[in-house]
Amino acid sequence: MAKFAANLSMLFTEVDFLDRFQAAAEAGFKGVEYLFPYDFEAAEIRQRLDDNGLIQVLFNLPAGDWGAGERGIACHPDRIEEFRAGVDRAIEYARVLGNTQVNCLAGIQPEGVSDVEARKTLVENLRFAAEKLEAADILLIAEPINTRDIPGFFLNRTEQALALFDEVGSRNLKLQYDIYHMQIMEGDLAPTIEKHLDRIAHVQLADNPGRHEPGTGEINYPFLFAHLDRLGYQGWIGCEYKPRAGTREGLGWLKSVR
Repeated sequence: MAKFAANLSMLFTEVDFLDRFQAAAEAGFKGVEYLFPYDFEAAEIRQRLDDNGLIQVLFNLPAGDWGAGERGIACHPDRIEEFRAGVDRAIEYARVLGNTQVNCLAGIQPEGVSDVEARKTLVENLRFAAEKLEAADILLIAEPINTRDIPGFFLNRTEQALALFDEVGSRNLKLQYDIYHMQIMEGDLAPTIEKHLDRIAHVQLADNPGRHEPGTGEINYPFLFAHLDRLGYQGWIGCEYKPRAGTREGLGWLKSVR
């Protein structure tokens, strides 16, 4: 049976971030994920997790200036030292929060940087991060993201990501498969998940179009959930969607799959 984690960067946004942990627990979620923890003390977040009986599932490595539109720096040749310092910072937080995986956002390919140079930088950074995180018993994951929502994002297809992972050559690097992004970029969701299940460590969801909750768009989520169960997927499914009419009002889909 699938395990669902609330993405607190997109759900329960009507309340302050630290209050979203309680809201997620009250809605029936057992785990949480979000973009970044770094604006808060790790101990403060840990207390919210403990108070609400929640598991910290996932957060991202530091990804540059998010407010200015940056979406990761792992493919930026001039930001390597910043990226490596971010790995250390993520490890510090993960040790306190108890999560055993973190996600790397490849980033938007910088203007003037060739495909070859961006790929080389990303491979080297992933190799560094995978090794450093493995020593801390933390899994590194990375995700392809659609180029409609984030034009120029460097990783945008499953096979592209896995070929790059092969070049990295680490057993401590796996795929975050976001159903919404991959529906836009390549479709063929069920066969792709089945083909690469052993390399998928985390799944995220939203429906398309609109990036709203399951049941609001074209994706057959009841089929996909049953498919994941048939395949024996043991990881979490992160609910990273924009509620169409309020988080609590749009949770009927979750009740139907329990």
